[in-house]
Amino acid sequence: MKPYVKSALLWSLIVLSGCSASHRLTKKNELLQKTMAGHVTYLSDDRLEGRRTGTAGEKLAMEYIAGQFSNAGLTPKGSDGYFQPFSVNEGKKMGSDCKMIIASKALAPEKDFFVFPYSAAASITAPLTPGLREMGAPWLVDLRDVLEENKTNPHFDLPGYVYEFSSKAKEKGAAALLWYNSGPIDDKLSFNAKDKSPTVNIPVFYIKNDAVAAFTNQEVASLDIAARASMTENVRTGSNVVGYIDNGAPTTVVLGAHFDHLGYGEDGNSRYERKEAAIHNGADDNASGTATLIALGFELKKSSARSNNYLLIAFSGEELGLYGSKHFVENPTIDLKSVNYMINMDMVGRLNDSTKTVTIGGYGTSPYWSSVINSTQKGGFTVKIDSSGSGPSDHTSFYRKDIPVLFYFTGLHTDYHKPSDDADRINYKGMVTILRHIENLIEQTDKGGRLAFLKTRETQTTTSARFSVSMGIMPDYTFSGNGVRADGVSEGRPAQKAGIRAGDIVLQIGEYKIGSMESYMQTLGKFKKGDQVKVIYQRGSEQLVADIQF
Repeated sequence: MKPYVKSALLWSLIVLSGCSASHRLTKKNELLQKTMAGHVTYLSDDRLEGRRTGTAGEKLAMEYIAGQFSNAGLTPKGSDGYFQPFSVNEGKKMGSDCKMIIASKALAPEKDFFVFPYSAAASITAPLTPGLREMGAPWLVDLRDVLEENKTNPHFDLPGYVYEFSSKAKEKGAAALLWYNSGPIDDKLSFNAKDKSPTVNIPVFYIKNDAVAAFTNQEVASLDIAARASMTENVRTGSNVVGYIDNGAPTTVVLGAHFDHLGYGEDGNSRYERKEAAIHNGADDNASGTATLIALGFELKKSSARSNNYLLIAFSGEELGLYGSKHFVENPTIDLKSVNYMINMDMVGRLNDSTKTVTIGGYGTSPYWSSVINSTQKGGFTVKIDSSGSGPSDHTSFYRKDIPVLFYFTGLHTDYHKPSDDADRINYKGMVTILRHIENLIEQTDKGGRLAFLKTRETQTTTSARFSVSMGIMPDYTFSGNGVRADGVSEGRPAQKAGIRAGDIVLQIGEYKIGSMESYMQTLGKFKKGDQVKVIYQRGSEQLVADIQF
């Protein structure tokens, strides 16, 4: 055979081989695309009712993910098989024995009255005299005058006023307090399960207008009252799903995605503006990341990249404040010191076909990332870099344990946290592209040894601004005590400049006591840039005061 014929034949074989490999890869990607679409479709089906943490829908999702991990050959690595249960403390709820009977008429809990969360657990049976505050008797207290006096005061804190009055009422002779409002100004008071203010020493109730009018409109000397106040902890259980690929390596790569979503929007984090309840299916947020995680389990089980073990975690409780990932890093099922790095996938289902841009966060958490990631179009999309190791998703929990992280995210959209985030709006081809990029990155790091860790700037772990100033702390949403605990502190922000550290608990800002995350955010909304204020905070057993300028 002549040399040129031999060369031409060899070249044609190479070309045909390349075409065949390309064809096989295309077919494989098409199959993978259909498989991932199947995962998203199941997880975002109405039957799962939005996968709210602690619900039957979350359990269906858990079982599905565990089944897929098992099919892929992943070893169970939770605390209970594939599952790692954790508690979500939602604050308090009124006890089932709460009651109020006035003049032989029984009022309905929640509908006619509620008990303040800081109320003492006690019963009161006594005559009540409207308009009088007698020693040792229950007091009926009208909010009308104080609301009128402060109607033009933007800094008036009515919940704080009610708490302060209630905490001192026994010293002034009250055996119980029954608050109501006969005036035209809406007091906006309601039962706040997240209020963690210290318990006062008498029972404290609020009677709603329609219920109290029947008694206050009558001219009577006294009314017989029989009431009972009690509180119980309101706790629900969520669960992470954890699978493991043991390659016998000294280091482990963690891959994560949260699978929980908003349910019917009961937790107040929906952007849905209509009044009627609707299922939030969360196809992009974050069935897309969960489907990618499941697919990676199958791919990595077959991968030749074996210099690391792989721990795959589907987190729950992310939408409530990173509950699942925080629980894992505090209660790891492997040695956390063996973790090489962590990759988090949250909302990777909306790759835009025109801009083809994927944001990759955590770029600054290791010097190694610059050698495998850049801002040019690579792997079928353009990379937008975010250096910070913290953000509104589960990689933050690992970053705070000094572990290098990456965070894949295709961006916000008009369906975010709305019932319209459905499976038919997902770019499944784009999801496969992202999966291949992550696979390629894992292969590139396989022989790179242990990655060095770098601290980066902190960012607020919230997706929408609810106040005009910031202290620069990362709140610990899982903290169930009084005040707001700092899980992290941003460099160069007011809290850090004042000496506040991670682990400190903010108890008071200016004249406003901080009893819950909600009161913390409401308090920040009362200040503007440039304001100076004293902050009281707890560090261990010591209470400290700092001057802060916003």
